[in-house]
Amino acid sequence: MLGKIDLNCDMGEGFANDALIMPLISSANIACGFHAGGGALMHQTIRLAMQHHVAIGAHPSFNDREGFGRRILQLPTTAIHRMVSDQIDLMMKATAAEGGKLSHVKPHGALYNMAANELPVADAISRAIQEIDDTLIVYGLPDSASESSAKAHGLRFYKEVFSDRTYTNEGKLTPREEPHAMIETAVQSLEQVLKVILHETIKSTGGHEISVKADTICIHGDGEHALAFAQLINTTLVKHGIAIKQ
Repeated sequence: MLGKIDLNCDMGEGFANDALIMPLISSANIACGFHAGGGALMHQTIRLAMQHHVAIGAHPSFNDREGFGRRILQLPTTAIHRMVSDQIDLMMKATAAEGGKLSHVKPHGALYNMAANELPVADAISRAIQEIDDTLIVYGLPDSASESSAKAHGLRFYKEVFSDRTYTNEGKLTPREEPHAMIETAVQSLEQVLKVILHETIKSTGGHEISVKADTICIHGDGEHALAFAQLINTTLVKHGIAIKQ
C-alpha cells in the first residue's frame, strides 16, 4: 500500500449523481440548506453516506440560494460565526437523528474563498467549530488563513486540493469567471490528482510547478463531469494501491 488519500465530494445539493458518486468517495460535504439542499434531502444524503461508510461533513455557506453560495456577501464576523454555527448544528442534529456522527466541516463557495484569504472570516468559522465540537476536522486551502486559524484554535486541518479546478502561480484557485478555471476532462483531472498524490506538486495555469501536500481531494458534485471524474480517479487510485479513506 502506497498510502491513503481522502476523496471528498459536495453532496445534497439537488444534483442527480449523488447515489452513483457516493460509493466512490470517502467523505461527503452535505449542504445545510443555505445555498442548496436542506430538510429531507439532508437526511436522505446522510443515510446514503452511512450506507456506503462515507464520512459525513457539514458544508456551510452564505445564505444565498439564488447565487448558489458563490457570491461574496460582506457580513460582520459575528454574523458569519452565527451563520456557520447554525448550519453545523442543523447538520449535527440531522446526522444524530439518523444514528450517525459528524466528522468534518468544509465551508462552501464564496465563504471558503473568503476564509482562505481573510483571517477574521477564518477565525469566525474556527470559533464556531471549536465551540460546537473541537474534534471536527476543518477542510480548506493549503497554506491559507483557513489553515493557520484552524491550527491556532486547536483544530485538525485537512489540506484540500481540487480535482476539477485549476490553480494560479500563487497556489490559489483560479477564479471561476476566468478562462480555464475549470478542468473539463477526466484525463486532465486524473493527471492533476496523481501529480498531487505521487509527486506533491501541481501545475499552475502559468506553467509553474507548485509544491503542495494534500490530505483530501475534492470533486464538485455539481460539476458536469463529476461522475466520470469520480469513477476514473477511484479506479486509478485503487490500481496504484492508494487507499481511499478519511
